[in-house]
Parts: sequence; C-alpha cells; structure tokens
Amino acid sequence: MADRFLSFTGTAPGRFLTRRLGLPQPATLRRWSPERPALDGTLLRLVAGKPDPDLAAGLADVLARTGPHPSGAPSGASAAAPSGTRAESAGAPSGQPPAAVVLDATGVRDVDALGDVHAALHPVVRSVAASGRVVVLGAPLDAADHHQAAAQQALKGFTRSLGKEIGRGRTVNLVRLTDASAAESTLRFLLSPKSAYVSGQVIHVGADAATAPEDRDRPLAGRTALVTGAARGIGEAVAETLARDGAHVVVLDVPAAEKDARALAERLGGTALILDITAADAGERIAAALPGGLDVLIHNAGVTRDRRLVNMPAERWSPVMEVNLASVLRTTDALLASGTLRPGGRIVATASIAGLAGNAGQTNYGASKAGVVGLVRSLAPRALEQHGVTVNAVAPGFIETRMTAAIPLFIREAGRRMNSLAQGGLPVDVAETTAWLAHPASGAVNGQVVRVCGQSLLGA
Repeated sequence: MADRFLSFTGTAPGRFLTRRLGLPQPATLRRWSPERPALDGTLLRLVAGKPDPDLAAGLADVLARTGPHPSGAPSGASAAAPSGTRAESAGAPSGQPPAAVVLDATGVRDVDALGDVHAALHPVVRSVAASGRVVVLGAPLDAADHHQAAAQQALKGFTRSLGKEIGRGRTVNLVRLTDASAAESTLRFLLSPKSAYVSGQVIHVGADAATAPEDRDRPLAGRTALVTGAARGIGEAVAETLARDGAHVVVLDVPAAEKDARALAERLGGTALILDITAADAGERIAAALPGGLDVLIHNAGVTRDRRLVNMPAERWSPVMEVNLASVLRTTDALLASGTLRPGGRIVATASIAGLAGNAGQTNYGASKAGVVGLVRSLAPRALEQHGVTVNAVAPGFIETRMTAAIPLFIREAGRRMNSLAQGGLPVDVAETTAWLAHPASGAVNGQVVRVCGQSLLGA
C-alpha cells in the first residue's frame, strides 16, 4: 500500500502544512538501482583522537575503493582532514555537499578526545546531502582500560542520538573494527544506497582476512543460496537480490505456495524446492536436494498468530514457535552436521525488532524472534571455528508488505512514523542487508544482529 503521507510531504503544500503542525517530514529515500548504483557526491574523511597509523593507512586504501564519488572522480576518492576541519573529495565540484562522512574515532581513548568527535562533525553535519551517510569508526572496548572503554561506549550513544536528529533521509551508523581491510564489504554497504533503511546500528567487524570477489557486481557468482519462505514478500526480495548478485537461488516454500515458488525460480534461473520447513526431516531433504553443497542459507520463513497472552490458546503459540524458531534450529544443525554448508558459507536468519523490544499481542512471535537472536550469538563463534561458516541475523522493523497493509490505518501509520526516518521500509531494504551479510568478503562480520528498521524508536 502506498504511503500517501510520504507523497504528500514531498509537495510544497505538504511541506508547509507538516512544518506548521509539527508533523513528521519523511524524505524519499535514495535506494540502489542499476542506473544509480552509488551515492553521487563527495566522501569526507575526518579524524578524532589519535588512530593507529597502520589502521589509518589501511582505511585510506579501503575508502579509495568504496563509497560515493563525485562525477568524473574515481570511486571513493576522498581527502582526510585534521580533527575538526572539513575536507572535500578530490575532483568534487565546488560547493557540492558531501554525500558521506567517515569519522575515524578508533583513536578516541578518553573524555578529552570525545571533544574531537564534536569538533569534527559539528561543522559538517548540516551540509551532508539528503539521503547521505555518516559512518563513525570505533574500536573494541578495552577491558583493561576503563577510560578507553567509557570513551568508546560513548560513541554508541552519540551515534544513535545523531541518527535520531539528523533528518532528510540521512543515516548514522557505528562500525567497531581493528582491521580496515576486513571492513571493506561493510563500509561498501553502509556508504551506498543499499543501506537506505539501516541507521543507528553498531556493527562489530573482526580481523579475519577478506578476499574481494572477482566480479564486484556479481559477488555471489558460482555460489548456491537457499531462501526459505521465498515465494513472496521479503523472501521474494531476498531471492531476487541474491540472484542479482550472481547466486543460483533455491526457492524453498510450502506446497500451498508452490505455484508462486516455481514461477519465481523460473524467473531467476534458480530452482524451486517445495517442502514444509517444519518437517522433522526437512534438513535431510534439503541436503539430498543439494548434493553439490550450499554456500548461503537464509532463514526467512515465518508466521504470526497475534493475540494477547491471556487470550492465546496453545494452537496459536505452537505454530509460531515451530516455524520461526524450532525449524531454524533443526535445519541449521542438520546442514552443518552433514557438511552441506561449505566452508566460507553464510547463515543469515530473520529476527525482528519484536524480539528485541517486545510488542503487545506478540508474546509468541517476540519469543520466537528473540530465540533467533540467542541462536546467532551462541552458534556464531563455534560455526566459524568448526565449519568456517558465519552466522548473523537481520531484524526488520515496519516493512511495507501485504501483511502490514492489512493493519488498521492508525496502527499502520504509527508503525511507519515511529522511527528516525519517519517511514516504513521496503522488502528490498531487508534483502540488501541480507546480501551484504551473505557477501564472500563479509567473513569478519559474525554473530551480529542488524536492525533494518530506520532506527525504530522502540527498544535499544
């Protein structure tokens, strides 16, 4: 269903009226398209504190290959600036606002250095282009230095607060890293239109070596990806995006959705696999259908049976737990044990902000999605060590689907507006985030739960 309020605020009368009434003023978000794959404009690189020289040099190399770029300039062309000063990208048209700002705050180790964060960003935040990006780079918290830990944790509060006030469709995220090269796929995602609905997130990137794919436009070429619940909605968008990135996609869905599943698989040049993911032998049947192995496993299938707990019979509780959580656990265990998931593989599960913040009328759904978070955080280090497979999750907020279109008007409007971008996301926003986590160069991103919610005002 079209967001008519968003369309109205894009008109002159709409802007005037919403401003006078103090109503939200959502901006139309710039998303990826083949015609405009990158943000157009300058990439501004700033420094706060005293970063490690080797890390700073590595970051300069990475940013030279990623992010927005001005017309006629190499992709990611940028200039560093001393703390608190402004720099324009090489080749940028005079006066062009920066499309993105990257602040290296990895060297912030005390309260005084936090002043550098203010000094660096205060003069430039207002000038960032609409649908622009601000990425703050931080370091892991040092358990042996409580001053450093306090200063680095302060960056989290700073980043999330800035994200809630920056407006105009701009996003703000924090990336904690120790190796710039390992963060290239993450920075490439966050500094692109693909991350339009990801804001206020804290992403930890390890130090695992990352190998760039041969074809950056088709990073999943030669890989097989399976998407559960793929016949429609978010699952369909995920399947389409992975196929765009070169994967052979296996479209898995229940027999009732067979027609749609087969049509999608044919359109994508993939394969349809029709089975009930809650079947006790689902994992074994998937393994048998993929004798050549699997590289990407996307747990997307999910159901809701909403009702307040006092009115919720067991028959509304059990299906949600079975589809959303139990089947994810069983299938993951079976595919890891059988060796179907090859080394270098990726598991991405779908959680929800309902599992992080809770939601009235969804004790079953919230419990199942919180369970997915627990699975990710427990399994991720062991799966990487024992199988060479990463495990992450996406946690969607209010996404415009047929399901949310059926929500009563006022509840639907509240869901759309209660985030920093003041609008609902699209299935492609979840799909793009999933594709980043599935990227072969994202091996240093493990055990993360990334909210795709426009920085929802609900929960942490």
